[in-house]
Amino acid sequence: MGFFAGLNAEKYDRQYSDRQLAKRIVTYFKPFIKRLIIVVVATLMVSGSDAIQPVIVSRGLDVMGTNPAVERIYSIAIAILGVSVLSWLMNYIRRRLMVRVIANLLVNLATDAFEASTEHDLSFYDQYSSGRIASRITSDTLAFGELVSLVTDVASQIVESLILAIILFNIDWRLTLIAMALIPIIFGLTMLYRKLARKVTREGMRATAEVNQTIKETVSGIAVAKNFRQEASIFKIFDKANQVSYKVNINRGLVLSIVFPTLNTIGGIATAIMVYTGGLTTSQGIVTAGAWYLFVLSLDRFMFPVMSLASFWTNVQNGLSSAERVFALIDADPNVVQTNDRDAPVLRGEIEFCNLNFHYKDTEPVLRDFNLHIQPGETVALVGHTGAGKSSIAKLIARFYEFQSGKILIDGMDVRSFNLNSYRRKLGIVSQVPFLFSGTVLDNICYTCAQANPSEVEQLARQIGDGEWLETLPNGLNTEVGERGARLSMGQRQLVSLMRVLVQQPAIFILDEATASIDPFTEWQIQQALNLILEKTTSILIAHRLSTVKSANRIIVMREGSIIEVGNHDSLMQSGGHYAELYNTYFRHQSLAYVEEATFRG
Repeated sequence: MGFFAGLNAEKYDRQYSDRQLAKRIVTYFKPFIKRLIIVVVATLMVSGSDAIQPVIVSRGLDVMGTNPAVERIYSIAIAILGVSVLSWLMNYIRRRLMVRVIANLLVNLATDAFEASTEHDLSFYDQYSSGRIASRITSDTLAFGELVSLVTDVASQIVESLILAIILFNIDWRLTLIAMALIPIIFGLTMLYRKLARKVTREGMRATAEVNQTIKETVSGIAVAKNFRQEASIFKIFDKANQVSYKVNINRGLVLSIVFPTLNTIGGIATAIMVYTGGLTTSQGIVTAGAWYLFVLSLDRFMFPVMSLASFWTNVQNGLSSAERVFALIDADPNVVQTNDRDAPVLRGEIEFCNLNFHYKDTEPVLRDFNLHIQPGETVALVGHTGAGKSSIAKLIARFYEFQSGKILIDGMDVRSFNLNSYRRKLGIVSQVPFLFSGTVLDNICYTCAQANPSEVEQLARQIGDGEWLETLPNGLNTEVGERGARLSMGQRQLVSLMRVLVQQPAIFILDEATASIDPFTEWQIQQALNLILEKTTSILIAHRLSTVKSANRIIVMREGSIIEVGNHDSLMQSGGHYAELYNTYFRHQSLAYVEEATFRG
């Protein structure tokens, strides 16, 4: 089990029975029922055409034995050609329609999986890596598509076998039973093998997801790796994950490679028996030479569907395991649960925490019997050491996490009663590390308000520092920001994030302020943008800058999940408590008096 370490199932994974999987898969085929009916008809015609070909040859051999005229040879050849053309045409129609059906099915399945992943709360992404989730949405859906394609081919072969079985029973039931005797044995061996194959296939897919996650993480951090000359280190991390994947998939390959040689040997034995018994019956005049040929050829056609299913068992198990993994992602239970689904009305922005208890882990409480009342339009700054619970308060207001007991009331209404999409439209949130999507500055500002007028956006942007920050952008609002905003400075990213909130015009604003050092002029511009937002919203500021703290109507000082001081900057400084200690540790060097004093000393 050594190389399986770290490949355990995710907590939200679940095992589905074959019946459950089949029932779930059928729901994705329902929108394409008309096409599937045509596919079924075409499949029947393909199977019938393929089944009738050996019958024509068999009858031809018997006829040729008594009267080998050239006209009869032509007739047999033309008949086989006609049946072959019909088979090709129906097969073309079947495959063309199935390609469209499978493509549409995969789009719907990937859409459902992606939609489910976006609906999960942030605690879901704290537990499960985005790389593994992406692997389910992309790689697993494709593997499932291969299963559907394989099933249609095998189904055609099974129908062909059934048609031949009916014909053979009418010729000689004894040889037919001999031809079919080994099929249940082969099928039984395949079913016994199924559970082991599913297990090793599932392990292989987890290993692949782990490699995808490692690649994503190492490539995302390549800049840091290069700064610290750790290219060799990240290669070792990738190589380790890749070697684990290699060993897991070798193990899977060994298990999956056993079945086909075994079945092939059984098939050879069956053919030998048929040649022997068929020869005896032919020599005794029980069946004709043509019928004997038909039985020998049909044995292969009987065995082929089972052989195909066995030889492509890797694909079958890949597909079933993929379906299982994708459905598990879709069916994962949300941690954040709403008690109602009503649309959020126009909000004044009153927020009240009532005896709230919250923890990320059962053994590590973050907030205990927490109470806080924020008035509509009030600006509250949360300060305290790391781990005091500041960010948790903001995340709970946004319903990114579920609290364990107590209440959060918004304008006197339980926050759990709102439709989350409707409620979050009333929130404006700027995270500590502003995230920008590839595109232009304007695209990012209008991210939540696609209908925004560019001229109005520019007019609003020029209210910040007389628009001088726009002049620093090469193409103004049409400047490309690059991946994650890499082409912009941290200050510019913050301004774009704040502009995004300004355009949205939320009722409640949450700012987890960045700690990155920026020049005084950019800080002044950021503060101007903040002031534009603060005058129209109820604001919760997790503050790291003195200017932001001083702009608050009320400062909430926190320690270990509890409020220990409340007041404005001057009153808290006079009291000489924890805030004064924080000020001297974190904020004092940002004050103008400190800068002037340091300059004078210099």
